[in-house]
Amino acid sequence: MADCGRGLQQDVSILDYKAPHLAALALASVCPLNRESKLVLDVACGTGRAAEELQRCGFTLFHGLDGSAGMLEVAKKKTLYQELKHGMLGHEQLPYDSDKYDAVIIVGALSDGQVPVSLLPELLRVSKAGGLVCMTTRSNTSNLKYKADLEEEMSSLQSKGFWEQVLVEEVEQWEKATSEKEIAKESDYISGVIYIYRKIPDPSTGS
Repeated sequence: MADCGRGLQQDVSILDYKAPHLAALALASVCPLNRESKLVLDVACGTGRAAEELQRCGFTLFHGLDGSAGMLEVAKKKTLYQELKHGMLGHEQLPYDSDKYDAVIIVGALSDGQVPVSLLPELLRVSKAGGLVCMTTRSNTSNLKYKADLEEEMSSLQSKGFWEQVLVEEVEQWEKATSEKEIAKESDYISGVIYIYRKIPDPSTGS
């Protein structure tokens, strides 16, 4: 199973995969103070690339969750995470208490055929009041329907007063395209988006 994690690292290197680095920079930009004391949940953490990038930005406290035992073995060896859990994403409640994390990040998994849009309320649930939720998705042709559904769910949660939009960043060179059909604007890359939302406290409970 550990070979699966090593294979993924090789694959993302070939694709010039920028998402973990860019997402970490975006989260750091809206969390300028006391990053070392912020507890971050890395959902679909894979081999730990997002945590590596976040550590470079001054974050130090990480919990990770992923559906691949092999990738978690690779992540464990990096000794970045204080806690790692194995679990499937999107169809069950996340195995964490409500209002627990200062920041929740999910990089690379919110796309067609991976994690369903139905996960978003769970990302919100485990965040503290005032906590940040950082998410990414691709803008390539085959993912446009998923992206539209994702943004619709984000807007729905905002209109209901559960969170507020903090940042949306469009990135043209997200990763190298694997098919000519996915290439836009005469580039070898597909584009992507970073979204950051802040959880609004419940007036009745303060959380």
